[in-house]
Amino acid sequence: MAAGALSGLVAALESHRGRDRVDEDPLVRGLSVLSNLANQLYYPCEHVAWAADAGVVRVGSQKWWALSTGLWAWALLLGILRSLRILFQLRRKLRQHKGSTSSPPSQEEMKAQVKAEVLSILASAADLSNAIHWLPPGFLWAGRFPPWLVGLLGTVSSLIGIYQASRSGNSESA
Repeated sequence: MAAGALSGLVAALESHRGRDRVDEDPLVRGLSVLSNLANQLYYPCEHVAWAADAGVVRVGSQKWWALSTGLWAWALLLGILRSLRILFQLRRKLRQHKGSTSSPPSQEEMKAQVKAEVLSILASAADLSNAIHWLPPGFLWAGRFPPWLVGLLGTVSSLIGIYQASRSGNSESA
């Protein structure tokens, strides 16, 4: 039992392999760095907002909540742009190899990557819609979603994430 749990943990920790490619496109790399930066700035801002609401620190929490939600939205938007760039690159690779005599990239791998990027875009778009909803009123559709739509978008994003995690786990064990 412990060995099975340990192997699952090892598989999860090793799931990062293959993400850090040396020849990756500079634009994709730049979008990834900016997205990571926004995500890293999000956490302390959210913690300050929470601490202000809990009375641990004496600052107004509304500005900190708005800042943390804005950083979350920015990270999601950058992630969507990154995935779109990768999709365009995959499309270009497929076109280049149509008339080429060199060996084409694995169709199966390319289809799997396209599917993963499309799912990532859908999940991030659902989260971005919710992030904008939670920004202060007056910004796009902030505060205008009915509760059922907020829940639906969150559920869609969560289900996509669960599906992706289960697929990642299956491919590691295969």
